[in-house]
Amino acid sequence: MRRAIVLLASMAFVVLASVGVALAQHTATPPPTPQAVIPSQYVVVLKDGVSDPRAVAQEHAQRYGAQILNTYQYAIKGYAAKIPSTQLERVRSDARVQFVSEDREVSAAAQTLPAGIDRIEADRSRARAGNGRGSVNVGVAVIDTGIDLTHPDLNAKNGVNCVTRNRIANDDDVLGHGTHVAGTIGAKDNAEGVVGVAPGATLYSVKVFGRNGFGMTSTVICGIDWVTANAKSLNIKVANMSLGGGGSDDGNCGNTNQDPEHKAICNSVNQGITYVVSAGNDAQDLATTAPAAYDEVLTVTAMNDFNGRPGGGAPDPCSASFGFPEEPDDAAASFSNFATVGSGDVSHTIAAPGLCVWSTLPGGYGGLSGTSMAAPHVAGTTVLCISSGGCSGLTPSQIISKVRADAVAQSPSYGFTGDPYSPNGTRYYGNLVYAGGY
Repeated sequence: MRRAIVLLASMAFVVLASVGVALAQHTATPPPTPQAVIPSQYVVVLKDGVSDPRAVAQEHAQRYGAQILNTYQYAIKGYAAKIPSTQLERVRSDARVQFVSEDREVSAAAQTLPAGIDRIEADRSRARAGNGRGSVNVGVAVIDTGIDLTHPDLNAKNGVNCVTRNRIANDDDVLGHGTHVAGTIGAKDNAEGVVGVAPGATLYSVKVFGRNGFGMTSTVICGIDWVTANAKSLNIKVANMSLGGGGSDDGNCGNTNQDPEHKAICNSVNQGITYVVSAGNDAQDLATTAPAAYDEVLTVTAMNDFNGRPGGGAPDPCSASFGFPEEPDDAAASFSNFATVGSGDVSHTIAAPGLCVWSTLPGGYGGLSGTSMAAPHVAGTTVLCISSGGCSGLTPSQIISKVRADAVAQSPSYGFTGDPYSPNGTRYYGNLVYAGGY
């Protein structure tokens, strides 16, 4: 399996840290080059019936010289390790092993009401009813570069650092990617900075990318594993993954095409966690992007909104300053991936604002663009649905259907150029998410 996973932010504007990393570009460029295989490093997926993955990992360490890096118990059964090439086939031939996957580099999308929050009418939700300082009681896992755990506008909690063990999961990414995502989901309604879709939500920092925006498949699975293990005790109901790379849905949760990330997400979803993911920034069919292509997730495309209102006509405030062509207001973002009309991916695709998005950054505030920035609008909306009781008792699949149906109910007057009521050829971006009813 060949895959590169990247953070799906494309540019920064008026930010404290605006140094670029290896990210997909804002304009429609070729897909990023797949990151290299990490020599002699693998993710070993064990069969579901194995009761003690740690014991198997230790046995393989003793027999085959495997240097264990991570073990997985909840999302998948297995471990990550450096394995000598002369011993790899012996590991694969173990009757307890389902498959072995190469490990790869992974690269990493007074109070202001951001235009995107306004556009999806999150400011009308009951989370802000009354004195305007409401909050929600559902936990969200931000699987990303970490979160600035000291940011005063975020109710952020340390989750797990899968990049450097035994250290807190603080955001040290040059763009502050994870902190930006976190703010769109749940920045506090506290008369300071910005406000998120689900204000005050508990944001668990699940760090799977390092400071240069790169990580590994094994660290991403480590994050999913931690979420799966701790969701019940910490009331984590939603996970945001603003990342992606080459891949596809085999229709069998990764068991056919030997995709450990897909298998991990499927098992995590079965524990009641709704996954919201970015569609990708390559202006291509999302069927070739993972995890966006997985049927079990809610996949988010990006549209443009510059003034918080439907109808278009507002100027693009950021593209020209970075040398990109200006984009039209209230239209699908030119860089966004999409589903193809008539494909199975239509059933789990939705749209949200993704260009010139203002949110929290480490030590302050600033803007980023990309489907990375669109996904947390939908993650926050999903949190509101669960917290308000609108999604009470529903499975993740049913929650995805409801959030999409509530978006459809607002069209066509609420929509944008490129949504299903004003289609862009065979490109399906989905209806614009609606948060105002929760």
